[in-house]
Amino acid sequence: MRRTPEPYLWLLFSGGGVVAALLLPVLVLLFGVLMPLGVVDWPAAEHLRALLDSPPVRVALVVVVVLCLFHAAHRVRHTSEELFGIARFDVVIALLCYGGAVAGGVVAAVLMV
Repeated sequence: MRRTPEPYLWLLFSGGGVVAALLLPVLVLLFGVLMPLGVVDWPAAEHLRALLDSPPVRVALVVVVVLCLFHAAHRVRHTSEELFGIARFDVVIALLCYGGAVAGGVVAAVLMV
């Protein structure tokens, strides 16, 4: 019996879905609605810089980005295969989708260093 990485990809998909569902709406509400309307004050640049100086915050941001990228990659892979009927190119599509997620994760990690 041949082992497949599919369970791990589904794990990353579900982890990314949880992160996207719990954290991104709050960030969009704060930075996209409340702060531009003046309901909540914008944080000072020094405060944000001090926040990003903390290694746990940097690691958490990289984890959020990576999980969201893998969630999107998995969704794009399976949706495109079903909608367009191109399941015969599964390996190529998987390499493109997950390769893009890995590349985005590397970029996020480099930016945080």
